[in-house]
Amino acid sequence: MEYGVKSVKSGVSISGRGYGMVGICSVLHFLVDGLCLCCAYLLTAPFCLQSSSFNVLEIFLTYNILAFLTQPLTGWVADRISQKHWLLIGAVVLLSLAVLLTPFAISSGTAPAMFAVVILLGIGNSLFHVWGGKQVVMKVGNDIRALGVFVSTGAFGLAVATVLFSWTCLYIILLAIILLATTYVLMDLPHTNQCTSRLEHSKHHPPQGGMWGAIAIAAIAAFVMFRSYIGTEFSIGGDKSNAVILAIGFTSMLGKMAGGWISRWLGIVRALIVMLVVVLICMLTGSKDLVVVLLGLFMINCTMPITLYLANYVLPGREGLAFGILAAALMPGYLLTI
Repeated sequence: MEYGVKSVKSGVSISGRGYGMVGICSVLHFLVDGLCLCCAYLLTAPFCLQSSSFNVLEIFLTYNILAFLTQPLTGWVADRISQKHWLLIGAVVLLSLAVLLTPFAISSGTAPAMFAVVILLGIGNSLFHVWGGKQVVMKVGNDIRALGVFVSTGAFGLAVATVLFSWTCLYIILLAIILLATTYVLMDLPHTNQCTSRLEHSKHHPPQGGMWGAIAIAAIAAFVMFRSYIGTEFSIGGDKSNAVILAIGFTSMLGKMAGGWISRWLGIVRALIVMLVVVLICMLTGSKDLVVVLLGLFMINCTMPITLYLANYVLPGREGLAFGILAAALMPGYLLTI
């Protein structure tokens, strides 16, 4: 199958403005993921070295369950509401409340207060991601390059937050999110009625429903689970200095970003073959050399925009649900790191 499932060659006019809006979504992705991890670290740091009434692991597990496993539901909602900007506004409100509540949760030291913060963070994160995934398709169609750019930035946001988390950093990120989200909504409101899914209305994308559609999306989700496991294998263990953490995050971002362009150039089948062969070679060497690890990590992340592109193709007009299903499929990879 070539990339020529023609999502961006269907005669739909796509302006530079659409790609500019995708750029804003991508920066917001970097900031939102960074804020969530920064807030979670600040929330739990005072209690990591002392006995407390709650388990820090449970805090992170709760956050990830809400952030990942609720996305099919929030994606389903995103596909059905016409005013998509309310998803972004809701995400920003929930994340802001989480940040404001964090100092009080720390001072109280009680489990309910801690879990209140992570619940706000998790649901806010979930709302943002399905909003962003839906927006990309609404603005530029199922462009595999744009999908790669949007999904890429979160990985580097997590790495930067891991290294630089602080109260100052947290508040700066929150302010940046509020300003950028406000700018996006104000820019987008005049065009809201025009922003139905480009993929949904393309004659080149007949809906793939029924049994075969379900099998296809299940197969894509299974591959995402496999990818999350492989990515975890390349990411865990060894040196975890700040430089290595940033290198891992940057490589993951670069891989997701490059994957869309490589697939556009080679076609999906050829791109997948090249990517998976290189990943297999890196795994078979068994080397923990940083260059080999980063190469394998880069190549496995290159497949991310491909899976999202295919999921959108299988579920045209339901890109929020497609994004949510694939996000939920990432959860097994996280569980392996516990």
